[in-house]
Amino acid sequence: MPKRLGKQTVIIESNVSIISSAAIVGVKEGEGPLSNYFDTIIEDAEWGEESWEKTESKMQREAVMTALKKGNVTESNLHYLLAGDLLNQSIGSTFGLREMGVPFFGLFGACSTMAESLSLAAMLTDGGFSDYSAAVTSSHFCTAERQFRMPLEYGGQRTPTSQWTVTGAGAAIVSKNGSGPYIRHVTTGKIVDMGIKDPNNMGSAMAPAAVDTMTAHFQDTGRTPDFYDLIVTGDLGAVGRAITIEMMEKNGYILDKYDDCGCMIFDLEQQDVSAGGSGCGCSAATLCGYILKSMTDKVFNNVLFIATGALMSPTTTLQGETIPAIAHAVAISNE
Repeated sequence: MPKRLGKQTVIIESNVSIISSAAIVGVKEGEGPLSNYFDTIIEDAEWGEESWEKTESKMQREAVMTALKKGNVTESNLHYLLAGDLLNQSIGSTFGLREMGVPFFGLFGACSTMAESLSLAAMLTDGGFSDYSAAVTSSHFCTAERQFRMPLEYGGQRTPTSQWTVTGAGAAIVSKNGSGPYIRHVTTGKIVDMGIKDPNNMGSAMAPAAVDTMTAHFQDTGRTPDFYDLIVTGDLGAVGRAITIEMMEKNGYILDKYDDCGCMIFDLEQQDVSAGGSGCGCSAATLCGYILKSMTDKVFNNVLFIATGALMSPTTTLQGETIPAIAHAVAISNE
C-alpha cells in the first residue's frame, strides 16, 4: 500500500507511538494556566548556568533525559536525536546534546521544529530505521531577544502584535514499542511568503503557512476539522490565530475546536505578553506537557498538531527581506 496521500501527506502505517514526553519551562510560563502540566519549572533565567545559552542547552538535555526516564528507555537504546532551536548554528541543541553519544540530526524549522523533528522521527521509525528516537527543541526568552531583537538592557517598547518568546523545552520519545498515543499522519509544509516584513508581527507572517498546511492535510486525508478533538497551531498568538480562523473559513473549513499554543501557554489578560507566546519552546512545551498528558487522560483522542515557524534571520531583517514561513502538521491519535 502506498504511504503517500496527495501531495504533502504520508501515512504512518505501523503503530508508531509517542511513548513518553517531558516539558521544562521558565518562571513566567510556570505562572501561566498550564503550569500543572510541566515536568520542571526552572527557578530563574540562568538555572545555575553562567550564560542564557548554556541554560537553554541544559533545558534540552534535561528534557531528553526526563523523557527517557519516564519511558524506561536508556541513552544506549536511542538510535537518533532529532533536535533544533532558534540560535545560530543550533547551539542550544548541539552543545546541549553533544555528550550523549547518540547519532544526531540537527534541524532548523524555526518555531516549527517540534513538528518537524516529530515528523522525521515518525518516518524513521515507520521505515524500520529506528527503534527509539528523540524529538526535541527549545527556546529561551533571553537568548532569542539577544539574537533577534536588541539587548535586554535596552528595554525597547513592545508593539501590540509582538509576542513573548517562551523559555521552554520539550522532548518526545518515539518508538513502535508503545501503547499510544500514535502518530498516524504527517503533512509536510511548503514555504509560504505573503510579503510581510515586520518582525514584530510574526503571527500575521506565519498564519498563511498554517492555513496552507492545514488545508493540504484535509484535502489529502479527506478529513474535516470535526474529526479532531483539538486542532492546535504552534505560536501564532492572538493575531495569527484570528487570521487563521478567518482564512480557513474562506477555504470552507470551520474551526470549532481550534487553539494556538501561543494563546494557551500564557494568560493573555493577566500576563504581559502582548499577542501571546512564540519560540520553539512554545509548541514543544505545550505539546509535551499539556497536550500529550491530556491524550493519556483521554481528554483528547485525536489531535492535529501544526507547529509554525518564520524562516528568517537578523541579517534578512536588516536587509529588508520579507518573512518566509513554514508549518508542519502531525496527526496524533489514541486509536
